[in-house]
Amino acid sequence: MSIQDVQAVIDRGPYLSWLGLKVIDISKESIEARATWREEWVANLKFMQTQGGVLAALIDFAADFVLFETIHQPVPTIDLRVDYHRMAKPGDLIVKGKVVKIGKQFSVCEAYLYDLENNLIASGRGTFLMPAPLPTPAPTP
Repeated sequence: MSIQDVQAVIDRGPYLSWLGLKVIDISKESIEARATWREEWVANLKFMQTQGGVLAALIDFAADFVLFETIHQPVPTIDLRVDYHRMAKPGDLIVKGKVVKIGKQFSVCEAYLYDLENNLIASGRGTFLMPAPLPTPAPTP
């Protein structure tokens, strides 16, 4: 699938579109996207830090959508762990996802979130439910 195909799926989703996600690169093993900062992301006006739920959503997105090249669709997240390494200040963020293991029922992927100065903001690992295989048509007599 092309970057444009994946971007079209993102643009159709209200939340992913609201996050301002733009795919930079995608391959069978990785994805990279840029999220455009929004004032609504601010959790604390004193520190101007980005809300942790937004960071987790970006981790979830990249860990899920890295599977797109293999299965051509987003899949449900059944487990997600996020580690926060530093405060995200106002500014666009870069998220990178990579495949750890593709399985028949479950797949595991990781994601890393960086600011524009390449500081690691958050990282995470997700487990995703793979789609059931399509039934094989019965042979015609």
